[in-house]
Amino acid sequence: MFSFEGFVDLPLIWFGLIATAMFLYVLLDGFDLGVGILFPFSPSDQCRDRMMNSIAPFWDGNETWLVLAGGGLFAAFPLAYAILMPAFYIPVIFMLLGLVFRGVAFEFRFKANRSRPLWDYAFHFGSLLAAFMQGVLIGAFVQGVKVDGRSFAGSAFDWLNAYSVMTGMALVFGYALLGATWLVMKTDGITQDWARKCAGYVLGYVGLFLVIVSISIPMMNPAVRALWFSMPTFAYLVPIPLVTATCFVFIWRDLHKGSEYRPFLLSLGVFATGYLGIGISFWPWLVPFEITFRQAAAAPPSQSLLLVGTVIMLPVVLTYTGFCYYLFRGKASHESAY
Repeated sequence: MFSFEGFVDLPLIWFGLIATAMFLYVLLDGFDLGVGILFPFSPSDQCRDRMMNSIAPFWDGNETWLVLAGGGLFAAFPLAYAILMPAFYIPVIFMLLGLVFRGVAFEFRFKANRSRPLWDYAFHFGSLLAAFMQGVLIGAFVQGVKVDGRSFAGSAFDWLNAYSVMTGMALVFGYALLGATWLVMKTDGITQDWARKCAGYVLGYVGLFLVIVSISIPMMNPAVRALWFSMPTFAYLVPIPLVTATCFVFIWRDLHKGSEYRPFLLSLGVFATGYLGIGISFWPWLVPFEITFRQAAAAPPSQSLLLVGTVIMLPVVLTYTGFCYYLFRGKASHESAY
């Protein structure tokens, strides 16, 4: 079988592809999950219609990146998949149930009349459950999992602790910030004014949780602490928290000065710097401090075959995604067009 081994670094390419797919999922599905989290608190049913219409063309396509990340991990790094999935089966199942439930609620709401409030809350709680479980997964991942040889050696509920619950809450507020700033960009009038207030409210909580996570990860992991607080790496990495703090300042200012687009872009920047910080902290581990991405890699012929399909299909997906966002640019209305 043909293999790209010797021509390109296959494990590194696949590690980068999966990391990129996960990053795109967090950014893109993050804002529509955030809209769902804020959904029942909106001022009126007409505002809820406008919120729903703002994400209707995008929400299902945004979840494509989760499929690429999960499928890529299974196919390109089977050892890491075999260890991480048993460790996180329960939160992953709950996350998927939340995504399925919100998807069903999304479809039914547009056709419902008397039962519409039921689907409103279903959409909200499905979004809330999915976001919370994703945050729990992050908290459990950074704490590490028990490994014995090539197998998971812990229990089914190792992921559930105070720290993972805290990171779950942190991601809920983070997604709420993305959702609120998205609505500032995509709506106007009463809905936009309400979204500005929501964004200003959750911004403080996002900052608080970000400080807690940034301090706690080095405290829990000596290797991470040595990386961030030793010279010369400290000098190279200190711009990351400085850029993050700058983003917070400008988001706060823009929300009070009436800017429509920049708060959302800066919120994406906050997530980007946070993701970069976690990526640097846990490089090159796929199973933290147990299995590196090179140790977990599938055979080169398998990764080569997967790469051929990805090279063909990934530009198609990116082109379609870009075209969709371009086509449905501008403000969303309250009139149903789904």
